[in-house]
Amino acid sequence: MPSSLDRSSFATDEAPGGISHPDRDAAAWLAAIVENSDDAILSKKLDGIISSWNPGATRLFGFSAEEAVGRPITIIIPEDRLSEEAEIIGKIRRGERVRHFETVRQRKDGRLVDISLTVSPVRDAEGRIIGASKIARDITEAKMAAERQSLILREMNHRIKNLFALTAGLVTVSARGASDIDDFIADLSGRIASLARAHQLTLPDLAGDVQNAATTLKSLLGAILAPHEDRSSSSIHVRGEDVAVGPRSLPSLALLFHELATNAAKYGVLSASGGTLSVNIGTGNDILSVHWIEAGATGDRVLPVHEGFGSHLEKASVRGLQGSIEREWRPDGLAVAMRFPLGALAS
Repeated sequence: MPSSLDRSSFATDEAPGGISHPDRDAAAWLAAIVENSDDAILSKKLDGIISSWNPGATRLFGFSAEEAVGRPITIIIPEDRLSEEAEIIGKIRRGERVRHFETVRQRKDGRLVDISLTVSPVRDAEGRIIGASKIARDITEAKMAAERQSLILREMNHRIKNLFALTAGLVTVSARGASDIDDFIADLSGRIASLARAHQLTLPDLAGDVQNAATTLKSLLGAILAPHEDRSSSSIHVRGEDVAVGPRSLPSLALLFHELATNAAKYGVLSASGGTLSVNIGTGNDILSVHWIEAGATGDRVLPVHEGFGSHLEKASVRGLQGSIEREWRPDGLAVAMRFPLGALAS
């Protein structure tokens, strides 16, 4: 069989009547290692004709030993990589070894595979170079893992830069709207904590797709409103359709809903008892509609007397999402209507 190795070729000292037992045993061990290796191990002559082909090569490249032996090595080299073969043969003729050369080869079915290639000269009994042995290892998964890691690092760098810029803006906004240092600390801490909870929702699995890491609107609302559920006796309901929220639109939405929730806790339904906060979500014609309705609060409610920096932040967040927001103060509460293009939310 072409895949079988001529074990006598591994002998270094032949005794009368055949190979000595130690050399024969060594040849058998070596042949078994090559035969059972997960790596592709093959040899070729200096003219590029394949002379041996182990089962690992069959698994990696798809050609059986019968199909490969006697054919040129170029059957597994993509056209745009043929120049590599001339360079490798040149090094082999000079007695040089090629170590862990990362390249691409082509399977029998035409698919490309990333490999790490080691090539060594093969010499005859007189020391003349007569060919080359090759060991090829499939590194497709390793390459994919490295690319994912690189992508994650680039995405982390992008997010960190954005968060630093956003935090600097929040410091300015909170400082201008605060009446004293305690008010400033509470205001800024709340906004940053809200962003942290929101971003936790989109932290990607290291094996996942970072570019498409996303959460949903209901998950985001749940994270923003969860602290208020524990502090307020008013009931909170989020109803309707759920939509995807991409990592780039997430900060704007998180800040928008944080401001609404904070105002509800200061002035609205979450500041009293017995009321209801309903957030109703709907879609149509590629538009997301969100209705934030506060109703049924008892007791004296304190309404904001002027538009603060929180309101400016809300409007900036809405503009960043290409949306609109309208408020309607009612006798028993507040209704806020928001509209956003679905495409702006998914990015």
